Amino acid sequence: MIEETLLEAEEKMDKAVEVAKEDFSSVRTGRANPSLFSKVMVDYYGTPTPLQQLASFSVPEARTLLISPYDRSALADIEKALSNSEVGANPSNDGNVIRVVIPELTEERRRDYVKIVRGKGEDAKVSIRNIRRKAKETLDKIVKDGDAGEDEGSRAERELDALTKSHTDNIDELLKRKEAELLEV
Repeated sequence: MIEETLLEAEEKMDKAVEVAKEDFSSVRTGRANPSLFSKVMVDYYGTPTPLQQLASFSVPEARTLLISPYDRSALADIEKALSNSEVGANPSNDGNVIRVVIPELTEERRRDYVKIVRGKGEDAKVSIRNIRRKAKETLDKIVKDGDAGEDEGSRAERELDALTKSHTDNIDELLKRKEAELLEV
């Protein structure tokens, strides 16, 4: 029972780290990358749909992204969604494809992105701590119900703390790399 609880907590923490990686990749660094638009939702016939499902992406130049919609009638909706996104890009539509030129990052904009990334990192760490708290409550209940001894419970709690520390350290390392990438000129 204790091992199952620890295993479940570890799987959830791993998932939280993966989500943080995805969130970090959606913050741009001055290079065109389709993952910048991974969170963009397009109102497609009244249904919010991820942009990745509606179009293909190509990167002809370092700061230019070409978006080719599968359905030409969605072109205007895609352009509107890109304009309203937090990416800060100005799309231009030539009737067939949407061309997005990623503007050069200013020092101020880089600092804003670092703040955004730090916020996402803190959210991930809060998520990990919440997972730890729930797992600890489960462990305490197991010990209280007499399904495991006090020694086993305290050993499991130390393991849980080590898991939590390794995952938060992993988030900190990812955060440090992303900040360096953002501040690199």
